Amino acid sequence: MAVSTSPAPVLPTALQPSPTALAALLGGRLRPHRRFIALILALQLVQALSLLLLPTLTADIVDRGILAHDTGYIMGRGGLMLAVTAVQAAAAACAVYLSARVAMSVGHDLRNAVFSRVQELSAREIGRFGAPSLLTRTTNDVQQVQTLVFMALILLLTAPLMGLGGIALALRQDVPLSGVLVVAIPVMVAVIGSLIGRLLLPSRAMQVRIDAVNRVMREHISGIRVIRAFTRDAHEQRRFAAANSGLMTVALRVGRLQALFGASAALVSGLAAVAVVAVGAPRIADGELQLGALLAFLNYLGAILTSFMMAMSVFMLAPRARVSAGRIGEVLDTEPGITEPAVPVRPAAARGNLDVRGLAFRHPGAEKPVLRCVDLIARPGQTTAVIGPTGSGKTTLINLMVRLHDADNGSVAIDGVDVRDMDRRTLASAVALVPQRAHLFSGTIASNLRYGAPNASDDELWHALETAQARQFVAALPDGLYTSVGQGGSTVSGGQRQRLAIARALVAKPRIYVFDDAFSALDNTTDAALRAALADEIGGATQVVVSQRVSTIRSADRIAVLDDGRIDDIGTHEELLRRSTAYTEIVTSQLTPQEAM
Repeated sequence: MAVSTSPAPVLPTALQPSPTALAALLGGRLRPHRRFIALILALQLVQALSLLLLPTLTADIVDRGILAHDTGYIMGRGGLMLAVTAVQAAAAACAVYLSARVAMSVGHDLRNAVFSRVQELSAREIGRFGAPSLLTRTTNDVQQVQTLVFMALILLLTAPLMGLGGIALALRQDVPLSGVLVVAIPVMVAVIGSLIGRLLLPSRAMQVRIDAVNRVMREHISGIRVIRAFTRDAHEQRRFAAANSGLMTVALRVGRLQALFGASAALVSGLAAVAVVAVGAPRIADGELQLGALLAFLNYLGAILTSFMMAMSVFMLAPRARVSAGRIGEVLDTEPGITEPAVPVRPAAARGNLDVRGLAFRHPGAEKPVLRCVDLIARPGQTTAVIGPTGSGKTTLINLMVRLHDADNGSVAIDGVDVRDMDRRTLASAVALVPQRAHLFSGTIASNLRYGAPNASDDELWHALETAQARQFVAALPDGLYTSVGQGGSTVSGGQRQRLAIARALVAKPRIYVFDDAFSALDNTTDAALRAALADEIGGATQVVVSQRVSTIRSADRIAVLDDGRIDDIGTHEELLRRSTAYTEIVTSQLTPQEAM
């Protein structure tokens, strides 16, 4: 069977970011740096004036010193040139340092802003962007904007001052030679204008291609076990090669444009210098022009065209930075679907009562709802289980309980208060979720266990590990509680990761525990021991257990059978065996008749 590689991502046809995106993004973030920017402008003024003074001093040395054989004049003017050069170098160094400081501060603020906004977004909004794209926007896109700010600050005043000052001083040296400028400057402006228009689309395409490379790389890393198990290494290599080649193709297109315009600008500068010499040499021979004036004019011509080259270097960065600003703005302008209540409500009494009433939810673009009119109650001291076939809506129900989504209809209430009326801190203190795919953060086992209770003591951590059947393997580690954990918990097994996640929930001591298939990676012996320990430790709390394993939930006080987004029936294991066809089908698919009784 032929294996096809994944196609390169399709680029949207409308790639034009908002013309004001860059200004809107930077306006408020540059304002706090007004004093630094004013100082940078002053330093650039000193730098530009120093650079413009040097050709005049050079002309004086040639005409009044070298040609007149006046050594004293040469030494005096030479010393002045050294002093001016030193001032120019000091001003340039200070301007570069301050520009870098402002640019890095802006980048720092943008990264913080994007990260803060992503933290506020629901799973639905994050899924719309995609994790690889959000990573690119937080790092690469911010870097593009930061680089533009740095270059613009360095050249903000220097380029126009050198251009305008160079034109004025060139005219002062010799008016007839200035005819070359009448041709050279418009040609250079045309080169720059053409560059801006032709770089915008490839710049946008490059960011999309970077997203694609990040996406394939992220999928490869997270799915490495599956890839190895199915020996799909070659297939994944082709996928990455396709994405990487797409990025290289666009990058080469941008590089060719930049090389073309760089060469064009150099050609214009070279031809202009040749034209000046061609016009000036006969006039020197005729005594109409001094050699020093010609040299000064050539220097001023270089300064004028260099100022345009400076502007071009900023303009070459501008299209990509403008695209990046638009992509960053898309994240910052996204309103979170789940917001904090204006006036948070706290339960009058913290008991742990959970009430789900008439709950309905549909994913965006889905043909039918995932949940329809779901009613469920869970009470302290009881274990309420939810079971159902794959795709029945179990995880969606759990996500609504902990407000990872907001219901389209109905409500989830804790101790009589709708979760939408609680602030996140209050909700988090009331409910602890242990997901099936337990996530551990880079750090130590202790730092992960303290995630919901930063002030928990080591004794509390060990007690939670004991209950979660994790104490033995943690104690055997070289550094115990303070053993380093790899990113995502990569240094521990799936079962160990689940037990650590359960221990983390126990340390937080909420009123309601929600286990979303949190025992799936455990063997039967560990599963039974863990459930017995939980009964002793948190028997007075409210427990909601979601599982596809009948053995995990059969002893629950109440079992809700979820089928096609609806509650089919609720009862004990024995009651459901007598009256629920859906539950009986699940049981008979997993247990023998003797085990089921």
